[in-house]
Amino acid sequence: MNRRAGALTAVLTALVAAAVPGCSSTPPALSLTVLAAASLQPTFTELGDQFRAEHPGTSVRFDFASSSDLAAQLTQGATGDVFASADTTQMDTVAAAGLLAGRPVQFASNTLVIVTAPGNPNRIASFADLARPGLRVVVSPPPMPCGVATRRVEDATGVHLAPVSEEPDVEDVLNKVTTGEADAGVVNRTDALVAGDRVATVTFPQATDAVSSYPIAALKKSPHPELARQFVDLVVGATGQRLLSQAGFGKP
Repeated sequence: MNRRAGALTAVLTALVAAAVPGCSSTPPALSLTVLAAASLQPTFTELGDQFRAEHPGTSVRFDFASSSDLAAQLTQGATGDVFASADTTQMDTVAAAGLLAGRPVQFASNTLVIVTAPGNPNRIASFADLARPGLRVVVSPPPMPCGVATRRVEDATGVHLAPVSEEPDVEDVLNKVTTGEADAGVVNRTDALVAGDRVATVTFPQATDAVSSYPIAALKKSPHPELARQFVDLVVGATGQRLLSQAGFGKP
């Protein structure tokens, strides 16, 4: 074989290797997209690490936001593999649009609490105390899951609040309290735990009548339906339930 023929053979071999799938030594990475309620961020981030360890070559990308915002994104054409909501209403919205691959599974619950400045300087001891004249209270509005639950307690107790502001994000509610812009706020138990000693937490019995249930489901248009199902299984399985319990979530 002459030099020119040898060079031509080498070039052709390289072109064929590049064109034939599977010839690359590094397979393309798979990416799973999970849309999840903001309150799930610490736990799901840890579960994402676990999932990656169990599925080498697979990455997990999270989109954390309010459940109502995520449901709106999905019904307006956003794509993903898994949706985890902080209430059943937003999951029902996505289901009604025909976007779920199967029936949602309830995997956790959350309960309202009151947060105040450390030491509870205004001596708030009940939900009714939030209606005191002059007390600066912040809440989340419906359709935010926390806002829906708060409204449910108001209707059940007849105690209707007059918040100085309604914040679309629970983190903003916490921030108003921790910076002294508000005297008290209504958030979920898990949010108060994340805030730690930056707040004092007050429980109230009526919260048990407004518990938020968290459902999860694989999405019908998932590019990776088997991986989506496996992520759901991780959340509802022993590992997911242990981490959720440690984060303060209740049983489904």
